[in-house]
Amino acid sequence: MTVATTEFQIAPERRLYPEIEPYDIRMVDVGDGQSIYVEQCGNPLGRPTVFLHGGPGGGGGTDRRRFFNPERYRIVVLDQRGCGLSTPHVSKARTPQEMATNTTWTLVDDLEKVRVALGIDRWQVFGGSWGSCLALAYAEAHPEAVTELVLRGIFTLRQSELDWFYNGGAAFVYPDLWDGYCEPLRRAGHDFSRDNISAYFDLLWDPDPQVHLPAATAWTNWEAATTTLAVGPEPEEEDPEYDLAFARIENHYFVHHGFMAEGQLIRDAGRLAGIPTAIVQGRYDMCCPATTAYDLAGALPGADLRIVLSGHSAFEPLVTSELVKVCDEFAGL
Repeated sequence: MTVATTEFQIAPERRLYPEIEPYDIRMVDVGDGQSIYVEQCGNPLGRPTVFLHGGPGGGGGTDRRRFFNPERYRIVVLDQRGCGLSTPHVSKARTPQEMATNTTWTLVDDLEKVRVALGIDRWQVFGGSWGSCLALAYAEAHPEAVTELVLRGIFTLRQSELDWFYNGGAAFVYPDLWDGYCEPLRRAGHDFSRDNISAYFDLLWDPDPQVHLPAATAWTNWEAATTTLAVGPEPEEEDPEYDLAFARIENHYFVHHGFMAEGQLIRDAGRLAGIPTAIVQGRYDMCCPATTAYDLAGALPGADLRIVLSGHSAFEPLVTSELVKVCDEFAGL
């Protein structure tokens, strides 16, 4: 079917709201020995919204609080299992078996436990990249708990999406950066006719830090360097603990295809009928190309698909502007 899109090519109209501090910080015990770090900001009597970070395994950061008008919104941000300030941290794991309870569906259950713990009946769900995947999985499982969906850089974990970014598609655009991603695989004698994601799994869980730490950094740098249209300098300081948790969690999900059937989230998008949904997508998003956003909008009649001339990151000016505008519109501003 033909999908109506709105393409924005003008200067950004909105910026992030000013920095804000939480009025509530807590750890929520969700079982399985896992505790989820949760913050609340803004107006305790405002419209509840929950921000779902990317990765999986991204976690952290204070700017994620700033997409929402703090006078209108009760802003909930959290770190998903195993990353950020949630415990235990995946960088401390010794074997992949310790990841057994970290799945899409345990994260969905975690969100429900956080919602109930905070006494929220229904909330807006905001997610980008992997966060959009988790937002869709959560909303399809619990549509009665969702007031609106705000989605960015759509990722649904189809094999074609994984192949594009990790098995060579994006290499045609970023051959120099791709070379760095492949370096640990070459050192390990990887046969490039095999799946790179599975090969990285072996490297990331090798017991030797001289193997798993460089692999984690290469995996993480590949994604970080390709999220914006303008490739910036490499980070001045590396954070091996962050890299290891991020790479291990992401790779764990991708090896297991998100613990979902192929194409499940788009197939089941009809469950979201009646939930107002806005999709902000970068035209030149190299991590999550626009075809997935287009396919989702086609499966979800009434979705508001806004395409901007940007890359992947939520913090590129045009992407930020549309996300803030959408949240303002849902708040009646």
